[in-house]
Amino acid sequence: MKNKYIDLVEQSFDFPQEEFKVEDGELYFHNIPMMDIIEQYGTPLKITYLPKISSQIQKAKRMFNVAMAKVDYKGTYNYCYCTKSSHFSFVMEEALKNEINLETSSAFDINLIEALYAEGLIKQDKYIICNGFKKDVYVENIANMRNNGWENIIPVLDNMNEFDELDSYIKEPTKIGIRIASEEEPKFEFYTSRLGIRYRDIVPFYKEKIQGSKKFSLKMLHFFINTGIRDNAYYWNELAKCVNVYCDLKAICPELDSLNIGGGFPIKSSLMHDYDYEYMAEEVISQIKSICQQRGVNEPNIFTEFGSFTVGESGATIFQILDIKQQNDREKWYMIDSSFMTTLPDTWGINQKFILLPINKWEEKYQRVFLGGLTCDSQDYYNAEAHANAIFLPTFEDKKADPLYIGFFHTGAYQESISGYGGIQHCLQPAPKHVIIDIDEDGEYYTKLFSKEQSYKSMLKILGY
Repeated sequence: MKNKYIDLVEQSFDFPQEEFKVEDGELYFHNIPMMDIIEQYGTPLKITYLPKISSQIQKAKRMFNVAMAKVDYKGTYNYCYCTKSSHFSFVMEEALKNEINLETSSAFDINLIEALYAEGLIKQDKYIICNGFKKDVYVENIANMRNNGWENIIPVLDNMNEFDELDSYIKEPTKIGIRIASEEEPKFEFYTSRLGIRYRDIVPFYKEKIQGSKKFSLKMLHFFINTGIRDNAYYWNELAKCVNVYCDLKAICPELDSLNIGGGFPIKSSLMHDYDYEYMAEEVISQIKSICQQRGVNEPNIFTEFGSFTVGESGATIFQILDIKQQNDREKWYMIDSSFMTTLPDTWGINQKFILLPINKWEEKYQRVFLGGLTCDSQDYYNAEAHANAIFLPTFEDKKADPLYIGFFHTGAYQESISGYGGIQHCLQPAPKHVIIDIDEDGEYYTKLFSKEQSYKSMLKILGY
């Protein structure tokens, strides 16, 4: 009878997969034995596997360049990393090895880029796409960069007032962009994005404010869909509307030459993931070219802004099961040694699902369980995976001498910044250790402790004690 956990996985999915395999009942992530990492560092534990960042960037570059070649697309492809997905220095340094550009969303992002420049990690010829609603300090920082020689910094207007604010600070000729206020998907709680300028206002605004300006030239039209690039009627309809606005503008604005299709590829949140990246890249490029041909307009250069796609799949979060609680005849709780609300806040805030797998005990029988966090909040739990409305994990008996460890994978984007890395967290739960894993010249992995588990002293200091 096949009732082991490994049987369940092999019967449910195509397994092993590219980044996951099992040997002797224990999980390997990118050929790295997770139990060895746990034995060295303990839990709870955050992991970043750096080579995955570079491989994701190169994958996207390859797919879009192939898609362009297939339809003889005349424009160029430009990869941008969204810094807001993860600002950590080790992430930025790895990403910048791959000849990329950057997208910012706040004033301090500019300071971060200046720090990278001071260290020789980025050159002034890179495109810096400045998104977001811009407070005065953000506008000032953008202006300082442009006035100091960053010719390819492109502030993207989120509203029409930003043009005058930029004009008052910037001294040098500057490329700018306009963000379209796209319509949200039908199930959303409002119809039109709060970000950007309405479709019908863009051409009149360009004619009134930008056309004929000696300082500013319109370089880019920016299009962002919150759901990312998806194969559904909503996405294709919004893309077509955006490209048609581009064509309208291009007819009166010859210097316009770039289309930014922000809102990137999704990451793998289940072992059942079947998103066809190659098809989507080819279809996006094909549709843009087709509309431009129909309108008699040269194809634009394409910019993509990939944040989660760049860094998400490099991350993992490891917990130990501390205890088992049988609360009634049907609900069995496995209690983790941390909190979902503070360590993986997207699971609580937007019901995000990540790949969940046990690290050990794959040869044991399995059972349905609920996962509970350590805070005293009823919302601190995880009860379903992306592919099923349930969680199944191995059974185990000895919680002390032979504990069960579990891992949430592809958690590398947003979780630290949303949870408030290094700050105060719910019920004073400490931020876990963070370990970086890389590969040396001989192909062997090595680890480095980036940060220790947060101490009570650091928390008390923040609180004024």
